Amino acid sequence: MAKPLSASKMVEILRAEGLTVHEVRSWRTHNRNSKGPWGPVNGVMIHHTVTKGTEASVNICYNGYSGLPGPLCHGVIDKKGHVHLVGNGRANHAGLGDSDVLRAVINESKLPHDNEADADGNARFYGFECINLGDGKDPWPEAQKEAIEKVSAAICRHHGWSERSVIGHKEWQPGKTDPRGFTMDGMRKRIAQRLKGGGGGEPTPDPKPAPKPTYEPFPGSGFFHIGQKSPVITAMGRRLVAEGCGRYEEGPSPEWTEADRRSYAAWQHKLGFKGKDADGIPGKVSWDKLKVPNV
Repeated sequence: MAKPLSASKMVEILRAEGLTVHEVRSWRTHNRNSKGPWGPVNGVMIHHTVTKGTEASVNICYNGYSGLPGPLCHGVIDKKGHVHLVGNGRANHAGLGDSDVLRAVINESKLPHDNEADADGNARFYGFECINLGDGKDPWPEAQKEAIEKVSAAICRHHGWSERSVIGHKEWQPGKTDPRGFTMDGMRKRIAQRLKGGGGGEPTPDPKPAPKPTYEPFPGSGFFHIGQKSPVITAMGRRLVAEGCGRYEEGPSPEWTEADRRSYAAWQHKLGFKGKDADGIPGKVSWDKLKVPNV
């Protein structure tokens, strides 16, 4: 669980990911907070609009329609891969969904089949509507899919989540089909690749001219203590998130915290360590396997 992003931080992290961001009207204060809670947040939900045309789609998602007031999401991703921010706070996008799915997202475990509608998704998920008719024929340009990947990775990176915190509406609410035209498993693979430092949809570079990666040497167990601050700790945290072991509400950050210890303990457990060998304090063997990039 995590505290929702502020409007300014949302713009900052999306642009830092290389996205073109448009701020629509009064989106920073446009929400449905008076109708229910907003947060703590647990993930990102992807939809398709069943509309065509950027201006019309953005207007619908900002204003809503009879019986369902806007905002209908937090951002609209157009065919060019631009992100149009239309809401900040609770939005009418997810509706009631399966509490077992929510639990799996929180635990970042395999998603169960959605067969109930007993949990409020509008309080727990960032929502992004992608302009597509959803008929299985309307194409998904690579620029648009790359933008979905970047949006999701930016938010996951900020909160310390893995790609398992990103789901489709069809995986949340029984009877929904969106997004239709690509698989969420495929998109999660792209997001995982980006979180590891690469673009999921980009071609693999030629290995011949690629420089050999360098990694941070093990700084010693005594390095990791409350009060310690170092870019090495940030780099370590990002690798833990990429490995699906992040246990951060916010971050990772340069300061060693209890969240870092819990995350590293998850990494040790993933490697098969137990007892004192999985206490969350890095040791040389687990550190070398983590391959923290040199900073």
